[in-house]
Amino acid sequence: MNLLRYLGKKLIRLFLLLFTMSVLSFTLVSLSPIDPVQAYVGAEMMRIGPEQRERIAERWGLNDPPVERYVRWLSSLLKGDLGTSAIYNQPVSQVIRQRFLTSLGLMGTAWVLSGVFGFLLGVISGAKEGSWLDQAIRFYAYLLASTPTFWLALLLLIVFAVSLKWAPICCATPPGVLPEQVTLAQRLQHLALPALTLSIIGIANITLHTRQKLVQVLNSDYVLFARAQGENLWGILWQHGLRNISLPAITLQFASISELFGGSVLAEQVFAYPGLGQATVQAGLRSDVPLLLGIVLFSTIFVFTGNTLADIFYHFIDPRIRLGVES
Repeated sequence: MNLLRYLGKKLIRLFLLLFTMSVLSFTLVSLSPIDPVQAYVGAEMMRIGPEQRERIAERWGLNDPPVERYVRWLSSLLKGDLGTSAIYNQPVSQVIRQRFLTSLGLMGTAWVLSGVFGFLLGVISGAKEGSWLDQAIRFYAYLLASTPTFWLALLLLIVFAVSLKWAPICCATPPGVLPEQVTLAQRLQHLALPALTLSIIGIANITLHTRQKLVQVLNSDYVLFARAQGENLWGILWQHGLRNISLPAITLQFASISELFGGSVLAEQVFAYPGLGQATVQAGLRSDVPLLLGIVLFSTIFVFTGNTLADIFYHFIDPRIRLGVES
């Protein structure tokens, strides 16, 4: 019952969050200086007369007041219709589904690798506080924590794709090859550099946070008492350290989903990876309001679900934490 009550409260918060995000996003897009008709037509704008321009604006409802357009979009949303993308001329739900499936492998791989290696490096650095290994790990973490995603992506692209030719330059599959003919090895080869970019960036924050928490645990009174009883370092880590640092690590790992999504936008642009991040950029640059709002709502649900799962995991890792109890 506690779990159902907790999920019910979370669901209400999610609906309020989605409504707020939709209003803010629609307002910002409406105030954008980009001409939607010109962004839709592109280079052919000079060949289009006033009548054709008017028909395009009428088709997408651009002549209506913003409030009327938002109410119409919200009414369609409540019926399960996210609208039609002006860029891809497909239902928004279909575009998001196709692009998200492409990004899922990228973001999932980077999320797992950054979490696992970040946690391990943080434990090693904290356990070996003050040693050369600790200093090396901290130098690596501090250096990459301030490294822009697009810069690292360009660096890896130049080194491994252009110079060494170990990886393809772009795309999620080989250009000119039908999707059903693409092998798993080819998909992994195209996935390697974008996933490596996001993983390297994501490791830094988790490493530094885990190290700091472990140092605090190892300097606590109950650990000093365990050492006085003859307990060795790895025994202390197993008995006292992992549980106390696992909860903050899980919090940071699930909170990094939003950062991972933002980083994927930049990485996908550099590697021309046709995922949801690249679709977000195109929707913003070409003022594709239905697609942009659909992606905003989907990403909100995605991040919110990750944070909710983290709260549920807390309860199973440490039963003393009750669901629905605010700190």
